[in-house]
Amino acid sequence: MKVLITPSSFGECGLEPFKLLEQNGIEYHINPKKRRLTSEEVLDLGRDCVGIIAGLETLDKNTLQQFSNLQVISRLGSGLDNVDVAAAEEKDIVVRSTPFGPTRAVAELTLGLVLSLLRNVVEADRNIRAGVWQKHIGQLLQGRKVGILGLGRIGREVAQLLILMGCEVIAYDLMPDLEWASRNNVEIVTWLDLMSDSEILCIHISSSSDKSVCIIGEDEFNMMHPDVLLINMSRGGVMDENALEIALQKGYVKGAALDVFQDEPYRGSLIEVDNVILTPHLGSYAKDAKLAMEIEAVKNLLESLGT
Repeated sequence: MKVLITPSSFGECGLEPFKLLEQNGIEYHINPKKRRLTSEEVLDLGRDCVGIIAGLETLDKNTLQQFSNLQVISRLGSGLDNVDVAAAEEKDIVVRSTPFGPTRAVAELTLGLVLSLLRNVVEADRNIRAGVWQKHIGQLLQGRKVGILGLGRIGREVAQLLILMGCEVIAYDLMPDLEWASRNNVEIVTWLDLMSDSEILCIHISSSSDKSVCIIGEDEFNMMHPDVLLINMSRGGVMDENALEIALQKGYVKGAALDVFQDEPYRGSLIEVDNVILTPHLGSYAKDAKLAMEIEAVKNLLESLGT
């Protein structure tokens, strides 16, 4: 049986995933491009495969209909935005993901970005490299009111880390776990209160199949807390990047950190804005977490193939 592995960095953190495949008699083909594949390239490389260990490449209905032997898509990561799950079901293709693998890694990066914004770490680094020895006063994380948009696995993990750091945490979720929130001292608030009361706003909403839906734009930026810090770790489409740029320049948003973008790789004009930290979708990119996810993705594949 043949399997295509599309993530360009698969196996960099350890050989265990490959060994699992070999032990179960699976012939695997690795992405030779070392970048995100196009749909056409996925077809060319995996047309006769029974399984795909998938990254973020688009697996839409048109693409899936052209596979004749495909039985399983094992997504390396938690989101399924790039996979047409309904079209896969029509062709009896099993779709799996690794929803728990990235949780701690994304949560810790969120905390790191929050601290970097509060203490002007990136700005200080840039100044020293430019020959400027200048201190800009920062703020403590302790005592800040932090809003969390989306109380899924990652949002809950972030909330617990922030509470341990002495923060007051408020949250908004369409279907909040009220019992969990009460037990963990997280106050569930309205959308308006989240936007207006959060000194720091961390976005961790679940993925949506409609990437065109933007829920944070000019109106939301205008109603936010003065000097708010904004961190988006969910998906790029949730936020109007052009409106964010204006809000940063006008001071409606004091600082922001983005790990996800509407179009990736990101080449937009935010790269010219000083008070924003931009990272290339690093959320789950921690060695321990990445290796664990790769092993889980292989196990999901093998289980679904019945090997």
